[in-house]
Amino acid sequence: MGIKYQDAEDIQRIAGEIVTKLNWKHIDLNSVYFLRSYGSCSRGTIARCHSLSKPLQLALKRTGFYLIEVISERFDKMSEEDKIRVIIHELMHIPKTFGGGFIHHHMVNDRSVERVYQEYREKKWF
Repeated sequence: MGIKYQDAEDIQRIAGEIVTKLNWKHIDLNSVYFLRSYGSCSRGTIARCHSLSKPLQLALKRTGFYLIEVISERFDKMSEEDKIRVIIHELMHIPKTFGGGFIHHHMVNDRSVERVYQEYREKKWF
């Protein structure tokens, strides 16, 4: 059947709130796109962050671009708090240079995501 994709405006709204509350000025939400996929066969993956590589940026004459994909079968069943953690996790992969690279899992892990999630919660409620 294959994978089907749909715009994820709900994820974009949540990401916008996260980026604003955490003051992540390096993330240009005009250059981050959010998708929900259906029918993925990947095992255990909840979401993915994709980027436009530097060679493609040069060829297309544009700056960095990122795409965050949530896998509906897993993501949509999660609690709201866990959904926020997943979105934070994916946004944390985007480096301050916003240049098409990634911050890898040795830096973006459960501990670092939880620390940022707690910071977000504090700022959200005050």
